[in-house]
Amino acid sequence: MSKNFSKNLRSLCANHGSFAQICREIGINRQQFNRYVTGAGMPSAHNLRRIGARFGVSDIDLMLEHEEFLVRHIQIASPSKPKTDPTSKLVGLFQDQAKTLRRFLGFYHVHFRTPAWPDQLVRSLIWLREQDGYVTTHAYERIINKDGSIRQCSRYSGLVTIRSNRIYLVEHVISGDSALSETVLFYPHRQQVNILKGRFLGVAARPRLSPYSSPVIWKRISSRVTAREALQATGVFSLKSDLIEPKIRNHIASSAVEGGTQSGM
Repeated sequence: MSKNFSKNLRSLCANHGSFAQICREIGINRQQFNRYVTGAGMPSAHNLRRIGARFGVSDIDLMLEHEEFLVRHIQIASPSKPKTDPTSKLVGLFQDQAKTLRRFLGFYHVHFRTPAWPDQLVRSLIWLREQDGYVTTHAYERIINKDGSIRQCSRYSGLVTIRSNRIYLVEHVISGDSALSETVLFYPHRQQVNILKGRFLGVAARPRLSPYSSPVIWKRISSRVTAREALQATGVFSLKSDLIEPKIRNHIASSAVEGGTQSGM
């Protein structure tokens, strides 16, 4: 059984980049993975599922006789004979991420800009948590202008993955037109999880639905702060507001917002 598994794994790896890249994406130690490839060891049931998810192959098929495996998963995987579900590789990017992202779980205030509110900064609330091995996002955005004539409240839900010390989020608006947004974050040091910087790509709510990108900073919220307090601190602020930390305010203000306008066709 282990002999078939190692042969099948080598065939998959031959078509999917370097061992180092594969190990990073699966989250398995390189030395441990080499034992699987050479047949010197077998993965646990948990690691077997992770390996299968990375290649879009079931753990049962990984144990098939090598000749049968080639027919099912190597020879069939050609442009003329596409393999089963085309979404399997995309979904696999978000599977089993909870362990790798565990140190980032919790609540954050998210700071960014939007063309809908020029010269202002938006602060929203987001929660990263584990659900069945996935890391999911639950975000709340509340914008009320000074005279109360505009009250905009939105909720978002999404998935998170980490690749090469970059954190990727894909979210959608729960209500309304279900617009999609993407965020890419990085952290300068492994232990630095209180401040995350990156870029946000979304769709402006007004005057037209047009894409734009903005610098974004996440700041972790202390466990001493209640959920009500964290929510009350959200909203839209002047870029000169003392309610925003100077380092966050200056970084957001000095970085360009791109897009957000839509010319006529």
